[in-house]
Parts: sequence; C-alpha cells; structure tokens
Amino acid sequence: VLTDPVVPCGQILALHLSIPSVFFLRGLPCSFDLRATQCPDPASYVPRTFTDNSDHMTFIQRVENLLLKSSESFLCNFAYLPFELLASDVLHRPVTMKELLSHGSIWLKRIDFVFEYPMPVMPNIVFIGGINCGKKK
Repeated sequence: VLTDPVVPCGQILALHLSIPSVFFLRGLPCSFDLRATQCPDPASYVPRTFTDNSDHMTFIQRVENLLLKSSESFLCNFAYLPFELLASDVLHRPVTMKELLSHGSIWLKRIDFVFEYPMPVMPNIVFIGGINCGKKK
C-alpha cells in the first residue's frame, strides 16, 4: 500500500490485510517518522520545526528546543488519539501511533538536506527530493 502516514488509514488497512506499506511523505508532525524508524533525534542537537534554530544553538535555544519537543509529544498524542482508537478497533488489540507506523517497509521522504538539517536516517528511508534525484538526460 502506498500511503501518506499523516492520516494513517492506509497503514491500518495494510496491517489488517498483512501487506507491506510504503510511506510517501515530506515529514510528520512531532517526529513520528523518526520515532517509528528508531532514528536518533536528540532535542539538544536536532532543531525542531518552525523554531528557525540552526545546528549551532545557544544554551537558551537548546532549552527552548527541549520544551518544544516535550509539548509536541503531548499535543500530538492528543491529536492522533482518534486514529489509535480506530486502529485498536480494526486490529482488535491496543495500538499506539509509533507501533502503527513502525511497520512501514519503505519511507520515501521528499526532503533535501540543502534546505533541511542533516539527520541520521535508517536504511529503509530513501530520499527522493532535491539534489538526491538524478538529472534528466
């Protein structure tokens, strides 16, 4: 199933039918994509989205980054609660958002490290945007 994990209905269907899923995305709120693939994401080094921080942060910016990361976790768990309940009903077992997304086979990410902060990634994450694409002949 080729799906966008922002609305995880395709992933719920893929798990219910026991078929592999391919995620096509630019990024997920609250770093669910990094948590689901078990990528390292330390708050003191990786700037949060919409903070305008660079990879060279002051102590105050690092504290701000940590506070934003902790508030993101609370807000996103609340926002994705209906999908967790839907997945639990369909799959007949309790399911978290992280567990739901961790079953993705391939993550096709439309980002470019020229515009984004370079981050560690897992082998099943493939970059398909920007300078990562081949030139047309």
